[in-house]
Amino acid sequence: MSAPDAPEPLPPEALCPALDPSSLPPQAAAAPDAGTAGAGSAAAGLPGQERAARALDFATRVRQKGFNAFVHGPEGSGRRTSAVQVAERAARARPAPDDWIYVHNFETDWKPRALSLPAGRAIPFRDAVAGLVEQLRTAIPALFKTDAYRERRRQIDERFQERQNTGFEAIEARAHDEGIGILRTPMGFAFAPMRDGEVVKPDAFQKLPAEERKRIQDRIGELQTELAALMRKMPEEEEKRRNEIRALNAEMAQTVVDAAIAGVRPEFADVPAAAQRLDEMRGDLIDNVELFVLELNTGEESPFPEASMPVAEDPRFRRYLVNVVIANGGGGHAPGAPVVYEDHPTLARLIGRVDHTARMGALETDFSMIRAGALHRANGGFLVVDALRLLREPLSWDALKRALRSGRIAITSAAEELSLLSTVSLEPEPIPLDVKILMIGEPLIYHLLSALDPEFGELFKVEADFDDRMPRDEATIAEYARLIGATAAREGLRPLDPGAVAAAIGEATRMTGDAERLSLKLGQLADLLAEADHWAADAGRERVAAEDIARAIAEREFRADGLRQRWHEGIGRGTVMIDTEGARVGQINGLTVIAAGHAAAFGAPSRITARVRMGSGHVIDIERETKLGGPIHSKGVLILSSYLAATFATEAPMSLWASLVFEQSYGGVEGDSASSAELYALLSALSGLALRQDLAVTGSVNQLGQVQAIGGVNEKIEGFFDICAARGLTGDQGVLIPSTNVKHLVLRPRVVEAAAAGRFHIYPVATIDEGIALLTGHDAGTRGPDGRFPEGSVNARVEATLAGFARARKAFGAKDEDGETGAERRDDDEA
Repeated sequence: MSAPDAPEPLPPEALCPALDPSSLPPQAAAAPDAGTAGAGSAAAGLPGQERAARALDFATRVRQKGFNAFVHGPEGSGRRTSAVQVAERAARARPAPDDWIYVHNFETDWKPRALSLPAGRAIPFRDAVAGLVEQLRTAIPALFKTDAYRERRRQIDERFQERQNTGFEAIEARAHDEGIGILRTPMGFAFAPMRDGEVVKPDAFQKLPAEERKRIQDRIGELQTELAALMRKMPEEEEKRRNEIRALNAEMAQTVVDAAIAGVRPEFADVPAAAQRLDEMRGDLIDNVELFVLELNTGEESPFPEASMPVAEDPRFRRYLVNVVIANGGGGHAPGAPVVYEDHPTLARLIGRVDHTARMGALETDFSMIRAGALHRANGGFLVVDALRLLREPLSWDALKRALRSGRIAITSAAEELSLLSTVSLEPEPIPLDVKILMIGEPLIYHLLSALDPEFGELFKVEADFDDRMPRDEATIAEYARLIGATAAREGLRPLDPGAVAAAIGEATRMTGDAERLSLKLGQLADLLAEADHWAADAGRERVAAEDIARAIAEREFRADGLRQRWHEGIGRGTVMIDTEGARVGQINGLTVIAAGHAAAFGAPSRITARVRMGSGHVIDIERETKLGGPIHSKGVLILSSYLAATFATEAPMSLWASLVFEQSYGGVEGDSASSAELYALLSALSGLALRQDLAVTGSVNQLGQVQAIGGVNEKIEGFFDICAARGLTGDQGVLIPSTNVKHLVLRPRVVEAAAAGRFHIYPVATIDEGIALLTGHDAGTRGPDGRFPEGSVNARVEATLAGFARARKAFGAKDEDGETGAERRDDDEA
């Protein structure tokens, strides 16, 4: 029997919110059309996300620098999908940004130039330039095979040869007049005296008179000097010849080049960058016409036969081609600005890279191997990136901040960033950056970056906070029902009948652990609908029914039920000692929640015991002493100790030594949800009144004796219910919960049905006095005008026990032979 002031059990309708399927809007069960808001679309009307939707809308429309957004919220809340959809909506209202190309720098080879072209013009310009070079590759060699060119080239060569021959013949004639001949030897030209057309032998030369020999030697020396002077002029003459040939080549090529460029220029007359590039190409093509016909200078056959390979693969002409790194607009591109989601934000994928190719054992590169990164592709629009993935990649976070601060994209490699390379490489010209970053992450990452990175607040000024729940009322239920239909349609699932929609809404409530809220973890909702669709298909139904939702829930719980089953099996076999009948002094069933994997948890009872004796006011938390108790649990024990001292030790010192422990607990204990159960166990041990073992308890307590709300109330109730049901429900079993947790009750049908049949009870408790009265069957008792508790009440028995401890301690405190009291000795021992 319960005491008169013990609380009454809750009625069945308070244990789980009911929803009549007929009250749902007619369109709720039907798949909406394409224009209906889909799951995860904050901007398109996602219920409960007004704060995040407004933040995203502002971030995507404001153009000032630094107003990038950090989108955070729980996983599965639709934050990523919403960010992309809001960005896409904003992008459609913007013009397509410019195209970007890289071209060879004719002045500095290792610094490729970046050129901006209007959207949609880069690819046509690239193709036009490639066509121009292809045309010249055929036209120029043909031009230099004409008779006119060959004749003018022959004249230049003949003039050079004539000048060369004239000088040599003059020296040869003077030597002949002096009786000296010019001989050709492997070492070059040599002079020797001649007699009758024959070279004078050395022996004969030595027999000549000394004056004759000296005259001949002096003349030979003069001729050698003249010949040396002539030979020194030959390189100059050769350079003159080459210059004349170059001038001829340029003169001949100019007509062909101008004609080819004239065919391209009108198409890009309105694009200054393209027109300027054509002018630069014209000058370089004319100056380097030999690239097209190698034999013009060397006289050798070209190793690149005309039309033997595509222009893009011919290394002679690559310098004239165009590398399109970003092409916006035109066919195949969505209208408006780009929206890019980068799933793997490495440094190279973020800011771009320069590729290399192996050739002849060496790595080579040029401007045509520059590749765009996510910032290039999103330039002028929006980049959506995952914060954790970005921070995990070395150098990526710093590179992103540097690009945002400087307002330009500079392509560097990881080796350059870390100063691992000292060789000359390409240094592409940076591209101006105009992008809005939407970074997706957990709230913890947002707060850590805010606290630890001074630049974060300057670059990410907008916080878009996604909630994981929304209020449950008539209006939001109708909205949520439409959201369920939209999710099913988007995922290609069967439509839901009204009963299935109602069941899904019930499970969405259950996900929050709050009867007055609906879950906005839309990923979990979509998973539930997908499972239900599978079971509907198995049953051959064209629409998902309520039983399919129930089957999906049951199957999901069964898959994650291994640990719970083993835990309950240990209780059922008596290995873990839990009583569900009878009464015990100083012993109570507390309730805990055990995590069983991702998004899975179950409730389990745990025996809590208390022992008391005379002491100096210490309540020993054995969990804390063994370092198994967490700080919040220890705080709860200190609070209940304070409640005891303030409630009962008003006229005498607290002379209690008590110990509290979770029996058969070998892991960590955290949280204060067992503090009320621990206090009941202490009150039972002090009063000598037994506690009902067919009741389990959860709830924290404050210093005023009020029972406070806790988490996981549904799992805790169901955990104890399942133990009792396995042993057989007696009709007396139940659970004490804080009265402030009643609004959180979303219990499974098995518990609600047992409560409706009177076989299980849920008691709301507001104070410790209410709870102890229910657990002991005795009134707690309230102090009367005389300052005493009513005779026989629980509190009177507790106070009497504590008063007896105080008297015993006082008597025990007589002086011993050393002048130390027994109480002091005992305090020292306890310390």
